[in-house]
Amino acid sequence: MTNVITGLIGLALVLTFLGILVVWIKAIPLIIIVVSVMMLAVLDFVRSLRTNGAHR
Repeated sequence: MTNVITGLIGLALVLTFLGILVVWIKAIPLIIIVVSVMMLAVLDFVRSLRTNGAHR
């Protein structure tokens, strides 16, 4: 359960930071990079939870 909570906190902080960057710097290449990094971070979080036997 601690992995889920700490993972969600870390993921939320990273997504918030990257979201603020996108709002301040409105460049199309940066937006594409940030969106793909956000998707990969969420995908990695979900996969790591599944391999550790946590919630589905």
